[in-house]
Amino acid sequence: MSVALIICTCVQPALAACAFALQGDGRVSRVLDAKTFRLEDGREVRLAGIELAADSADRGKAMLAALIESRDVSLHGSDDTPDRYGRQPAFVALKGSGTQVQFEMLSRGEALASPTVSDPACSRALLAAEAAARAARRGIWTGSAALKNAESTDDILARLGRFTIVEGTVSSARLAGATFYVNFGRRWTRDFAVTISRRMMPSVEAAGIDLKSLKDKRVRVRGWIEKRGGPRIEITHPGQLELIGAARTISGDLAVKKFVPEDEGK
Repeated sequence: MSVALIICTCVQPALAACAFALQGDGRVSRVLDAKTFRLEDGREVRLAGIELAADSADRGKAMLAALIESRDVSLHGSDDTPDRYGRQPAFVALKGSGTQVQFEMLSRGEALASPTVSDPACSRALLAAEAAARAARRGIWTGSAALKNAESTDDILARLGRFTIVEGTVSSARLAGATFYVNFGRRWTRDFAVTISRRMMPSVEAAGIDLKSLKDKRVRVRGWIEKRGGPRIEITHPGQLELIGAARTISGDLAVKKFVPEDEGK
């Protein structure tokens, strides 16, 4: 499988935005899945900063293998503490080429930007790389399956437990007890909704979102689908929520081009 690198205008600023400290290097011996690989010295590395669309896991694995298998890589990050499975999270670059693996996958439309990156500049860069692929309809963005319509409750529930991006217009936004609800339908117990704990609200608002003014706004939210009556996404990181068509996301200033699913409104 040959790999043609896709370079967009955001790549060089993106690489600088996520230029974390060097935490090691090595030669890749085997790609285990679309986000995980093993080095020849036995270390397992997990790609930081991206999530995968469940429907493209096999294709993502093949792409990652074509990019890095049997090649020398450098590992970068702000924290190299292994996860509970012993895998080192890292941003990964091909030695000698300057290719940053996460941005290559995002630019090809084979990954989604993770909302868990704490560095604001890096988070913005990841979102920009994803947005460029979405606008060009590359990879997973060639159809509408990767971006769910907030009105399509059954379609969202079919992705229970999976990382998903949902887009829709907010019908109501209100605080009830210790939880702030962003509702996308009038049937609060059945329609899609976003929940934000009271303790999380200051972080969201400090990042540029006026929660109480979300009614009638177009919103894109990313996270893991839960079922609490209807489908839910809980906001645990500021980067999970974007205002569509505005020049601001809750990760910071970033022009985001609106992408409308082909099946929206049907």
